[in-house]
Amino acid sequence: MVSTVLGLGLTVATLAISAAVGLWYARDRVRSVEDLITARGSAGERRLTATLVASVMGVWILFSAPEAGASFGIAAVVGYAIGEALPMLAYARIGPRVRELIPDGHSLTEYVYARYGGAMYVFVLLVSALYMFVFLAAELTGIAGALSLVAGVPQWQTAVLVGGGVLVYTGYGGVTASIGTDTLQAVVVVPLLVVCFGGIVASLGGVDPIHQGVVAANPTLLDPGFAAGIRFGLALSFAILGAELINQTWWQRIYAGASDDVVRRSFRNASLANGAMVFVTALFGIVAVGRADVVTDVTSAAYNADVALFVLLEGAFPAWVVAGVTLLALLLVVSSVDTLFNALSSLITVDLSRAVGADDRRLRLGARAFTVLVAVAAIYVSLRARSVLRLFFLADLLGAAVAVPLVYGLYSESVTGSGALASSVAGLAVGLAYFPDLRGYITAIPVVGEALPAADPLYLTSFAGAFCVSAALTVIAARVSEATFDFDRLGDDIRRIDADGAEASD
Repeated sequence: MVSTVLGLGLTVATLAISAAVGLWYARDRVRSVEDLITARGSAGERRLTATLVASVMGVWILFSAPEAGASFGIAAVVGYAIGEALPMLAYARIGPRVRELIPDGHSLTEYVYARYGGAMYVFVLLVSALYMFVFLAAELTGIAGALSLVAGVPQWQTAVLVGGGVLVYTGYGGVTASIGTDTLQAVVVVPLLVVCFGGIVASLGGVDPIHQGVVAANPTLLDPGFAAGIRFGLALSFAILGAELINQTWWQRIYAGASDDVVRRSFRNASLANGAMVFVTALFGIVAVGRADVVTDVTSAAYNADVALFVLLEGAFPAWVVAGVTLLALLLVVSSVDTLFNALSSLITVDLSRAVGADDRRLRLGARAFTVLVAVAAIYVSLRARSVLRLFFLADLLGAAVAVPLVYGLYSESVTGSGALASSVAGLAVGLAYFPDLRGYITAIPVVGEALPAADPLYLTSFAGAFCVSAALTVIAARVSEATFDFDRLGDDIRRIDADGAEASD
């Protein structure tokens, strides 16, 4: 273990360096609200790849990924890695299409409003904002719990330090500052992850002793054909793909790229890097089962698979290994929290410019004020609602239901707002019918509750059902529709926020 003083020292140093880099990078680059929320055309391939890698890799990969490995083995590890790689591959195709149709855009919600109308816009806005806020609160909850376990740092101190420290530079520099810090964080995080994994393997005596320990504890974890692992891995693939397609973070990065080719190559690069990183961190969970007392029975009060890596670290590891993992966790949470602050703020700023037509100075002030509000709310939730991590799957389910209807409108002239909304709601209904986490509430609904099928504890039927049903209904709705949407309208309706803060719209 590391001392509380060292834990706090690493936290303060990480935040101070990140803030200094972010403020320095944004110093002469944020001249308007456009720079604050899009950093349009400013990132080349290396920088855009770095921000895509750093932004997706939050501290969750030290909790959720090892938990999947510890509970379901190598099949789930592979599924998790594929699930993280798929969204980046999808954006490699979607990104250039978005830039072609909406060259002056800023957010996914303004696209939905222009393409589908008010009802679908409200639905997507709520789903996207909920997903990102849950992600943000969970990140703060995770790092606070991690530092409490390995260094004895009070959780409120960690949450306030991280939330407040990141706010210092994101409030000033927006997404421009975030891209600057992400570059540094990606350069440090990737090799540090490799070093930490190597250090843990070496400290445990190498691969053979680790393999023997896992075989003795639970040999099914090493079976790639383990049915439960395959089902859970597939569920994660549907859940992550759906959730990331409604994540404003990536829509911001689409516009930050210097060109279509840069966007395409950067997302492909990030796909490989993100998949590899999740694969490595998920292996921590399998290693932990063989060398620590990891309880994977979710019905047990002693369940601790969600902190499997940190249970493993409670053993006799060298202080440098524990310090390295602590630093890794801090870098991961900072890289994702600043991105989420900006993404949530940009959604409101763009909508505010359309609704009230404020000037550039007021919009920048509004964006920064909303960033502060988001930070305070996320810190509060992370301290008060320890079960916030349980909301992740609900947010993922919402994303799985709406993702295809949202993206399909970029390619089909026939799909309408009512068709997309009905398809999304139908997919969500199917997903909820099999969703285990809200079972008590759903079965209490008269008539409906009695007709529900059995819940799927591995979530595959829920996530795949929501995704596939909404996708199929969207295609059917487009086929039977006689509508012909003019894609040129998107570029006409969605414009840059000009010097007066007005954004053109019908």
